[in-house]
Amino acid sequence: MLTIGQLAAYAGVTVRAVRHYHQIGLLPEPERDDSGYRRYGPTAVVSLVKIRTLANAGVPLSQIALMLQADASTFAEAVEKIDYHLRDEIERLQTSRKQIARLTAGDSVALPPEVDRYLDRLREIGASERMVQGERDGWILVAACWPDRFAEIMPSKFAQLEDPQLVRLYRLLSEIIDEADSVDDPRLAEAADLMAAMAEQADAAGELDYVGLAKDDPAIALLDAFPLEADPRSERMVELMRERGWTGWTRPERIAPPS
Repeated sequence: MLTIGQLAAYAGVTVRAVRHYHQIGLLPEPERDDSGYRRYGPTAVVSLVKIRTLANAGVPLSQIALMLQADASTFAEAVEKIDYHLRDEIERLQTSRKQIARLTAGDSVALPPEVDRYLDRLREIGASERMVQGERDGWILVAACWPDRFAEIMPSKFAQLEDPQLVRLYRLLSEIIDEADSVDDPRLAEAADLMAAMAEQADAAGELDYVGLAKDDPAIALLDAFPLEADPRSERMVELMRERGWTGWTRPERIAPPS
């Protein structure tokens, strides 16, 4: 007859695991002998090996007791269900590995691949890395607001990057962000001129709400608040845009003239 240490060694588990199985009622706990020690026979070894095998296969401990008592068909059905859950877990882990690989490469795990391509396009047109990182954080916010709308949003965003005015705006804002920290930077006025001109053109073409997102007022307010929190110069840009008759970042609106 075996001591608890010998039992654990035969079954390939730790003594601590055996005691845990006793505690949760998974492995029957034998009576102590005259010397005060618990002694285990061959049935305990067989049961513990089965428990170890099922546990190593990913079977939750809460289900092992039922499986040990199940007939062949019930056991097979339970194994099939466990296999299904394991496949789901494998897929989840594979997705996690891909996300870790993207993170290692410097990409954001919070964004879909098309946004990463858009950010690469910003770099190509001359946006600075600091500007791109700010855009990345903004897109994380967009993903939180409209997680299912990227298929509609991205084509329009890529098309906008063909506008020379927008290219100039990104380059100009990159210079401002990288080179200065003054709210009185005269280049802010040039940036406001570009933004106002593009708002005028979009308004004339009926494109201010290019994918029907502008009606989501709470999300629009959240997106508009983001640059104000990120950079104090954004407050000055808001003032300059108001001077030019416009308000709002995400949903530019013309300010009605005083009556």
